Amino acid sequence: MTTASIRSTVKIRPATSADAAVLGCFGALLVELHHELDPARFIATMTNTPTKYANFLERELNRADAVVLVAQEDSMILGYAYAALEGADYMSLRGPAGVIHDLFVDPARRREGVGRMLLDAVVVEMDMRGAERIVLSTAYGNEAARSLFASLGFRPTMVEMTRA
Repeated sequence: MTTASIRSTVKIRPATSADAAVLGCFGALLVELHHELDPARFIATMTNTPTKYANFLERELNRADAVVLVAQEDSMILGYAYAALEGADYMSLRGPAGVIHDLFVDPARRREGVGRMLLDAVVVEMDMRGAERIVLSTAYGNEAARSLFASLGFRPTMVEMTRA
């Protein structure tokens, strides 16, 4: 499927409580992906990870300073983005920012432009909410994500190092 055709069939919309179970499963897959990249750094999934992630994201739906978006085609949720406005963080040496916490696309639908659509939309949402800057983190070994983020103007600013 071409990027143009995916843009005509995939819609980005705010997530609802009805999406929580699917988002929880995607969140668990996100945890699993990171753990596979570096098990000494990232936590492993547990049997209750999908439920806990679903509950967390569902609570975030009610925050005025947070946004959870989904990419949907017909009745199928293909991925999601989660971001929030956050104040100054002296531990990470940054001022107030829109922080993109999650961007996830169903593995079967990757490389079709869905992630780019979600990222574009969540950036617009953070801009509309007055974010002075937008930051995100990605696993060092996630080359595809790093490439996507760079293609949309994000640049490396920090390198986390783990000793384990």
